[in-house]
Amino acid sequence: MRLIAENLCGERGGRRVFSDIGFSLGAGEALVVTGANGAGKSTLLRVLAGLLPAASGRAIVEGGGEDFPTVASAAHYLGHLNAMKPVLSVAENLAFWRSFSGADAPIETALEAVGLCGIAHLPYGYLSTGQKRRAAIARLLVSRRPAWLLDEPTAGLDAESARQLSSLMVRHREEGGMIIAATHLPLGLERALELTMGGEDA
Repeated sequence: MRLIAENLCGERGGRRVFSDIGFSLGAGEALVVTGANGAGKSTLLRVLAGLLPAASGRAIVEGGGEDFPTVASAAHYLGHLNAMKPVLSVAENLAFWRSFSGADAPIETALEAVGLCGIAHLPYGYLSTGQKRRAAIARLLVSRRPAWLLDEPTAGLDAESARQLSSLMVRHREEGGMIIAATHLPLGLERALELTMGGEDA
């Protein structure tokens, strides 16, 4: 399976923020996207996730079969916002995302992997900033998706939680997964490809 971008261009607010992006990722590979604020990193991830249309070019999956015919179907997207409802419990939030993705992975196992054992019953809104981010990372674990699209994934995490995330990314790649991560900070992704984006503030 491969994730391929060809001559990909993206716009935000009617203005072009990046042009002619191209890359190819296979199983176990990672791409680290860097660049100044406004260079188009987040827009690129949203285009890949299917949340924004590409201005031109295309992003495709080869070898995804019926389960993953498109990049959007093959990907988990973790953006700046955690995409969790404050009034629902942590377990209810994760159960929604698990059902939405059509999977049946154990919620407690996912929470244990991010160091949040014993809080599944708490309303998500009661959690600290770091706990909220870790619960959002648990979304990646309750259903299998080959590609992780991560936008500043360590935002709000302390050093130990960042190490946990690094271990999860290593395991995902060892299992044949792919990672595209936009970041200002080192993520510990060894042997990763690099893409440096430029541009005006978006």
